[in-house]
Amino acid sequence: MALDAMNDVSDDALMVLYANGDAQAARALTYRHAPRVLALSRRLLRDMAEAEDVAQDAMLRLWKVAPEWRQGEAKVSTWLYRVTSNLCIDRLRKKRGTHLDDIPEPADDKPSVESLMQSHDRATALQAAMAQLPARQNLAVTLRHIEELPNPQIAQIMDISVDAVESLTARGKRTLAGLLSGQKEKLGLE
Repeated sequence: MALDAMNDVSDDALMVLYANGDAQAARALTYRHAPRVLALSRRLLRDMAEAEDVAQDAMLRLWKVAPEWRQGEAKVSTWLYRVTSNLCIDRLRKKRGTHLDDIPEPADDKPSVESLMQSHDRATALQAAMAQLPARQNLAVTLRHIEELPNPQIAQIMDISVDAVESLTARGKRTLAGLLSGQKEKLGLE
C-alpha cells in the first residue's frame, strides 16, 4: 500500500497494521505524529538536541506498544503527547539538579609535570654531587638522610662510633651544600 493511501487510514488501524509487520504503517504514523512530538518536546525543553532525543524515544515506545495496542481506549496522538510530556518532565527534573558545569573539577593530587621535572633535576643533581663525596661520607649521608636510619644503627653498619657517624654526616652535608650552591636557581631552591 502506498504512503499516500495511508492518509485516510485511522491511527488505530495503522497501529494494527504495524503490529502485523507493515513498515508502511510505521512510516505513516511517523510522518503523521513525529513533527508534533518534536515540536512539543522543543517547546518544553528549549533544546533541539534534547527534543530530538525525546521525540525518538517517544516514537520507539509507540512501536513497542503496538502489539498490545487496544483500539478505542485512547487516541494514538493523546498517548504520544502523554509519553512525550512525561519524558520531557523527567529530563527537566534531572536538569534541575547540579549541572555538570557547576561541579568543580576534582582536585588533582598528582604533582604537576613541572614539579616532577624539577624533582627529577634535583635528584639527578644530588646524585651527581653525592658521587663526588668520599666513600665513607657518601655512605653515612645515604644511610642517615636517604635510608633514614638512626645514628646508632649506622655506627653498627659502618663499624664506627656514633660521634664518627655524626662527623661524617655533617662533613658530607657541608660538602654537598658547597657542590650544589651554584645550582640553587636552576633547581628552584631560591
